[in-house]
Amino acid sequence: MDKRTQTCCFTGHRHLPAGEEEAIWKRVQEHLIPLLEQGVRYFGVGGALGFDTLVAEKLLDLRRQYPQIRVILVLPFRGYQSRWTAAQQARAARIESRVDKVVYCCDAPSREAFLARDRHLVDGSAYCIGYCTRATGGTAYTLRYAEKQGLQIWNVIKSI
Repeated sequence: MDKRTQTCCFTGHRHLPAGEEEAIWKRVQEHLIPLLEQGVRYFGVGGALGFDTLVAEKLLDLRRQYPQIRVILVLPFRGYQSRWTAAQQARAARIESRVDKVVYCCDAPSREAFLARDRHLVDGSAYCIGYCTRATGGTAYTLRYAEKQGLQIWNVIKSI
């Protein structure tokens, strides 16, 4: 069986509006829970601060209720978090210690490493849940790429 039909990736901004994390997660769950109920079990997360970190932590917690969840952390290169604060690095290490698999897309830091990470997430998925408020940047790129690849996409920005 093609695992893509059982896989959803996530993409979103590094900076989330203060105090909005739980509301954003609630909107993610509106799409995530039906996917779980239809047999999606693999979830690719990019390992960045902000949306990726929120989703990874929540997915790992959700495994208590849905033990079939498998979380795949897809990082652009080894040492990706080396310039983060100590608290951010500790949070990332806690996530990394709990995920089912870690994938490194490139050997060295580069712009291409981030694009390779984004493409890897999309290329292995049938679904994509994003948090994108701008038409430019990595998240917008990833959603456009996902659309071109035929993924079913949901953008969980707040409805106006």
